[in-house]
Amino acid sequence: MAPTKPRKPRLALVGSDTLRGKEILSVLASKKFPLASFELFDPDVEEEYSKLSQFRDEAKVVHGLSPAALEGLDLVFLAADAATNLRYGRLAAEKDYRAVDLAETFNADVKVPLVVAGVNDAGIRKERPPLVANPHPAAIVLAHLLATLRAGFGVARAVSVVLEPASAYAEEGIRELAEQSTAMLGGGTACHRVFPDPLAFNLLARTGRAGRKGSPPLETRIAAEVRRVLGSEEIPMSVSAVLVPVFHTYSIMTHVELAREALSADLKACFKANEVFRIAAPGDDASISPRAVAGKDRIHLGEIRKDPALPKSFWIWAIADNLTVGSALNAYGIARALVGEA
Repeated sequence: MAPTKPRKPRLALVGSDTLRGKEILSVLASKKFPLASFELFDPDVEEEYSKLSQFRDEAKVVHGLSPAALEGLDLVFLAADAATNLRYGRLAAEKDYRAVDLAETFNADVKVPLVVAGVNDAGIRKERPPLVANPHPAAIVLAHLLATLRAGFGVARAVSVVLEPASAYAEEGIRELAEQSTAMLGGGTACHRVFPDPLAFNLLARTGRAGRKGSPPLETRIAAEVRRVLGSEEIPMSVSAVLVPVFHTYSIMTHVELAREALSADLKACFKANEVFRIAAPGDDASISPRAVAGKDRIHLGEIRKDPALPKSFWIWAIADNLTVGSALNAYGIARALVGEA
């Protein structure tokens, strides 16, 4: 008897208008994910055919959302507001569908697997849990970086400075930075509603109130998520975050101490062997900038510089688009693990 062909999955997206929703639509279209069906849902839609979108050059109706509408689907991407994601993420097991939370709604829930595709997705391939969480974009980048270094050389400790873009605050953040920039260039006053202070032509450190251990919640959270993904507490790491006036991409400067001696060339060779990374061409480190990397689909590495003051230590400059690498591509990798290879 001839082997049975795998059944194509039935997918859905909740929140197609959000930045993350738009990006996963784009990724699914470009990757040619084999689908039996793909439906779009929005909690704000009250009347059928009142809202349209597009997927793979075809018009798509955005449906109203209800638990019955998702029941029995193979996979649902959750990219809507927190309340909607919470409700439909919690219903996944009961309504017999698997869900991927793109909006970081369930990241603090230790019962929900936090997965970086290619690093710790082996467990979900085997267990197929009803709900999986996409980590914070900076945690995705750092998990790839440290997992690659740990496999090649061992990692003794790491310190990272994370430069956070305006798009981390969704479309409202992008709009406010644009408005502030225009106002200040015209000699006006930069108003702020989304950010704690004007961001245009400025840098904002410690944008959140310090927690019990002295660090803002964002910094504590990124470090904690990286540790969860790596599955080990043996890498002491610290994270500091600065909000910067760029629209897209997380830029991260990491100082890492390896477990054994190595050369910069050794690290570059190690990263080149991992398709997640793109290494700057010799003498072209300056091309690794937020403007150059925005919209690209890999983690771009600039200078990898040995620290002359500390043996076995290096400075590594990494940039990745927070909506592609830091969200949609990872969710795509999770989808492949949950419903089959594409």
